[in-house]
Amino acid sequence: MSKPMTIGLTGSIGMGKSTVAAMFEAEGVPVFDADAEVRAMQRPGGELLAEIEEQFPGSTGPEGVLRDQLGAQVFGDAAALARLEAIVHPAVGAKRADFFARHGDASLVVFDVPLLFERGGHEAVDCIVVVSAPPEVQRERVLARPGMTEEKFAHILSLQLPDAEKRARADHVIDTGKALEETAADVRDLVARLSGRVQRA
Repeated sequence: MSKPMTIGLTGSIGMGKSTVAAMFEAEGVPVFDADAEVRAMQRPGGELLAEIEEQFPGSTGPEGVLRDQLGAQVFGDAAALARLEAIVHPAVGAKRADFFARHGDASLVVFDVPLLFERGGHEAVDCIVVVSAPPEVQRERVLARPGMTEEKFAHILSLQLPDAEKRARADHVIDTGKALEETAADVRDLVARLSGRVQRA
């Protein structure tokens, strides 16, 4: 039996990647959400709590990882961020392998990974879909988030491959700078083409 085509779904902060991931799910495509898996492993009783607390004392509590405290310990500190990633990334990789095994009969699966290019994950997928929007739309979305500041936004962007480069390296680009219905139609068309349900141009 052939394996599913693996789609790497990525996009910079505020580009609408989560919205597009939900559109893929609405079309019946299984989606692995790397961020959601991380959050689950950092909740009360989560499998990463003990190791994170050991490496970053005071960063966890009864409610799980204290995101503000952990963020303060790694913000702007490349070595601390690398220590955190060494804890999180192997655990996420194991979850992803399990997800792929469970959905082996699907024609397509989506791996929703924010730092797909930055962490080399693009090499492990069959097709790359980048979610993009005009810079002014991105900026408005991000700065509307609770607790977001210009400084935080600039720092996050500095850790991410520029949007233009992501689009240049994508197999397909989904534009979220237009009406949701139009974006959903683009996703529906892409799923149909990648599934082989319509003749490719």
